[in-house]
Amino acid sequence: MESIKTLLLTGYRSYELGIFQEKDAKIAIIKKAIKNNLIQYVDSGLEWVLIGGNLGVEMWGAEVINELKIDYPQLHLGVIFPFAEFGEQWNESHQEKLVHLKQEADYVEAVSHKPYQNPQQLQNHTNFLLQHSDGILAVFDPEFPGKPKYLLDAAEKMTENNEYLIHLITMDDLQNTFYE
Repeated sequence: MESIKTLLLTGYRSYELGIFQEKDAKIAIIKKAIKNNLIQYVDSGLEWVLIGGNLGVEMWGAEVINELKIDYPQLHLGVIFPFAEFGEQWNESHQEKLVHLKQEADYVEAVSHKPYQNPQQLQNHTNFLLQHSDGILAVFDPEFPGKPKYLLDAAEKMTENNEYLIHLITMDDLQNTFYE
């Protein structure tokens, strides 16, 4: 496996997967798939995982990273929000997750230091994440479109002129993880 120092982790939002309860069995499978892949990257030199702080795969991935830090203290979590006050409109339980995420992360910052104003902030966020990572690990299946498609399209464009890894965990991969 190629040596990647900084990996961007993304994927579906919880609602895109029909997950509305913390106890949903699908979460354990997704976390196991993320963990299995991250361990391979850590064993090859991975030091940082960046996320944008979205509910769903990114939050579950952050939980996995924080568990992995016990055995892999060289692993760090960076949370890079697109704008200031990210998540403030979320309900109370989601805001609690966000507070916990910020406490557990090794680095927390926002690309824009202003509250949401326009879509350009989201574009700037995407560009920043791609420029500051060596590859992307995404729980995403091209047959099931969703929000991660925008980030993955930008990553795909980046591969035209740069060495940039795109690693997808597809629905088939999740199915296989379930049977492991």
